Amino acid sequence: MKRLFAAMLVGTAMLATPAAAQDEQGNIQVKLLGTVVMPDGAISAVNVDTVGLPATTQTEANDNFVPTLAVEYFVSKNFSIETICCMTQHDVDAVAGLPGAELVADAKLIPATVTAKGHFDLGPVKPYVGAGVTYFLWVDVDPGAATIPLGVTETNLSDEFGFVLQAGMDVPLGDSGFGLTVDAKKYFVDTTATWYAGNTLAIETEHKLDPWVLSAGVSYRF
Repeated sequence: MKRLFAAMLVGTAMLATPAAAQDEQGNIQVKLLGTVVMPDGAISAVNVDTVGLPATTQTEANDNFVPTLAVEYFVSKNFSIETICCMTQHDVDAVAGLPGAELVADAKLIPATVTAKGHFDLGPVKPYVGAGVTYFLWVDVDPGAATIPLGVTETNLSDEFGFVLQAGMDVPLGDSGFGLTVDAKKYFVDTTATWYAGNTLAIETEHKLDPWVLSAGVSYRF
């Protein structure tokens, strides 16, 4: 995936013809992106375990591809504030101890994110770096298929704040305001997972999410 993203960066730069060198088109830029979200999901601690999980139990969250809308405001030529809008969905499966067991199903996440970005003008290619904060809001989480026979009736993932690092580049296409864009974000955020059997807490584990979020798409600045 990282090699694919590098190829996307090179390909986008090649599309930047000499006519692509443009002056600022306005203070607002809107981006429509295709985004792959690649979380970790590994267990970092087991706080409660009444069912006797194997000591070697380890988990992993699946990747997901989603459309993303980004809105960016340029405070100045080289500084902007950006936020994104998307919802992503993930399962969490055991990869050791209980390999293949689905522990969390269809967990829907809104990764509310705001970053501050510094831009560099390299002619037709305009790279940037950024950093910011995120709030992972879980709006729906279902028990995994492997937990239901154990009597699990409810599964939750805790909402958490985290940090984000960002890098990418914009490639204006002429002076119309349209352009191409590629973007990479690395999130640093955890969550606490809980499984209940009725009103009884059966399992509580802490997980590293720390996803890579890679995007590419089109932009319009006005």
